[in-house]
Amino acid sequence: MKYYLIVGEASGDLHASHLMSALKTADPQADFRFFGGDLMAAVGGKMVKHYKELAYMGVIPVLLHLPTIFANMKRCKEDIVAWSPDVVILVDYPGFNLDIAKFVHAKTKIPVYYYISPKIWAWKEWRVKSIRRYVDRLYSILPFEVSFYAKHDYTVEYVGNPTVDELAVRPYADESFEDFTAECGLGKKPIIALLAGSRVAEIDHNLPLMIEAAKTFHDYQLVIAGAPGISPDQYAPYLQDRSVKVVWGKTYRLLQQSRVALVTSGTATLETALLRVPQVV
Repeated sequence: MKYYLIVGEASGDLHASHLMSALKTADPQADFRFFGGDLMAAVGGKMVKHYKELAYMGVIPVLLHLPTIFANMKRCKEDIVAWSPDVVILVDYPGFNLDIAKFVHAKTKIPVYYYISPKIWAWKEWRVKSIRRYVDRLYSILPFEVSFYAKHDYTVEYVGNPTVDELAVRPYADESFEDFTAECGLGKKPIIALLAGSRVAEIDHNLPLMIEAAKTFHDYQLVIAGAPGISPDQYAPYLQDRSVKVVWGKTYRLLQQSRVALVTSGTATLETALLRVPQVV
């Protein structure tokens, strides 16, 4: 089968990559084309756009990049029609994906599946109308979403949370604090982890406040979890203070060695909780 997947951020790239691997196991002839990221590309298939080119948030950044956003939507719609997949799989990212779902439903006969529901129970509950109209099947990773959608006369399937599985098989689960800090060139003080988000706007808005709040704890070292797809230059201004450092590609390892974490709300809050690290969200 031909699968067209669309994600808009780092967590979606991670979850979609595991979904793709599972699909390849069930369907060895699986052919993937996607708007996604490096982890999905490592599984295989053709990446049309990297999610870094899609990830705008906040009113002003969205307005400033409207031509780019509309161009990406147009490219995605045209590409789906031209490739004619057997199914379109959307992963979270509702602002973009629900528009794509509407188009696919109206202009093609391709079924639309949604993996990882938008958090419409938290905000913009009216989006349930679009989901009911344009999404053929929705797969939920939070059990209470089943009853939430049932109230709106829409049936969803709970498939378990991929973060639980990802953490269960993570490498370095038994790593010592000494081994981790030695490899990363960190000091011996206890760690406060700073997870400022996976988008440029989130980092710009949240990281300065996180550092300001945490730097008063002089007996701790502050360590930023570098987000995938974000340039090191984005963090450079915050590293001028020698008490702040950044590590890349080691978020789970950093969290499990931290005494506490400051976390931007999102998938990272669940990851931090599952690792039993106290956090401020």
